[in-house]
Amino acid sequence: MASSAADTGTQTHTPTDPRLLRAFVAVAEELHFTRAAARLYIAQQALSRDIRRLERELGAELFVRTTRQVALTADGERLLPYARRVLEAHADLAAAFADPAARPLFVDLNTDGMTAARVLARARELAPAYELMARFESGLAWAAGEILAGRLDVSFGRAAGLDPAVRARLGVQPVRYEPMAVLLPADHPLAAHEVVALDDLAGETVYAGAGNPRTEEWTDLARLLFAEWGIELAPPAPLAIGVAEFQRVMAKSRHPVLCVVDFSPVPGTVVRPLARPVPLSPLLMVWRKGLRHPGLEALRKATAQLGSEGGWMVRPDGSWLPEIDASLMLKST
Repeated sequence: MASSAADTGTQTHTPTDPRLLRAFVAVAEELHFTRAAARLYIAQQALSRDIRRLERELGAELFVRTTRQVALTADGERLLPYARRVLEAHADLAAAFADPAARPLFVDLNTDGMTAARVLARARELAPAYELMARFESGLAWAAGEILAGRLDVSFGRAAGLDPAVRARLGVQPVRYEPMAVLLPADHPLAAHEVVALDDLAGETVYAGAGNPRTEEWTDLARLLFAEWGIELAPPAPLAIGVAEFQRVMAKSRHPVLCVVDFSPVPGTVVRPLARPVPLSPLLMVWRKGLRHPGLEALRKATAQLGSEGGWMVRPDGSWLPEIDASLMLKST
């Protein structure tokens, strides 16, 4: 007679619900239940319930919770890479049996009117039958998490500034060596210059998104640049959404703002290219590995076309760029 699981002392478990693993990964990456719940668009109570259910299913405590912080236990650390692989496999399975063109492709431009917007416009011309929807997440550090969570498909930015574990799960395509610039109040002494030398900014306090978790990769690049030329990084400012709010907040501090040459000046300001040497912002397009959609192929083709037409991938002689960024700008996956 065949032995049952009870006879042999072994246990059987039903496959773990991907929803529970998704909840676990969100909390593990945020280490904060409120932020994780917001990321998943669910109530915090429902998130806590899912975590408790997963812990019961696995017979393990996954988090240490106090009134001040959340931390992974040893079992939580052990589960995390498995959970990520299961969720990626689940997404690949769903994609394999779905028509990828049947849904819109969500493309994060970070900010409208710059290089990424030009890539999207060209891709729409190349693939008019497919829906490519623009989003504006204002920073790759945030957008990368949204891509891995399945709420965004594509974004643009400085991929070298991402956590290596996050970057390893993304496809990348270099887009452009973007020359950096500085946004100045119109009455700032340097506003009269057509080009601002980096030496002229020595001792100045320049805003580069410090304190904004969405743009950590940009602030990191600024720190590397500022350290070489004695430029002070401006302290965190309130997160401004929209041109009017950005103008109001910056008018209070009157700090110059680090940007790129395509940045649109706001009322009362001017944009001046930086030089001697020209510092570069390395722009890449990123997406979740395994993504299949005709819109992605159109974006990749648009990037190649515009880069060829505009010389986007020709690095200026003597320009400034950290080695880690220079290396990644030579790769495409």
